[in-house]
Amino acid sequence: MFTARTGLRIATGVTTMTVAFVGLGAGAASAAGWPPLQEGAYLYAGPTGEGAVTEADLGDLGTCHTLAVPARSVQIAAGSVSLELYSGTDCAAATPWRTGSLARTDLPWAMLSYRVVPA
Repeated sequence: MFTARTGLRIATGVTTMTVAFVGLGAGAASAAGWPPLQEGAYLYAGPTGEGAVTEADLGDLGTCHTLAVPARSVQIAAGSVSLELYSGTDCAAATPWRTGSLARTDLPWAMLSYRVVPA
């Protein structure tokens, strides 16, 4: 048995859920700026995977690579390896920033060099 009050509660609940889903959809749209996730590691000159891209050489384990263009974001899908990123050239920095083997993120500061390491 439905009353007017019950109908109003249902309508209010449906409206609340609709607003929540629309809000979630808007949040997901902001992540759409990233290039599609693909196997390998990619360093981008801009935030959210924008700008010039450098593909990391995942087969060259342990060697330091100095970037021609500073990296501001990174995307990696590489099962067994990760990247150590450095704010200095020639992998010179007190503490590297490490990605993990599956990541897509903006970097905390511009990175000038990287090294491939086991995950």
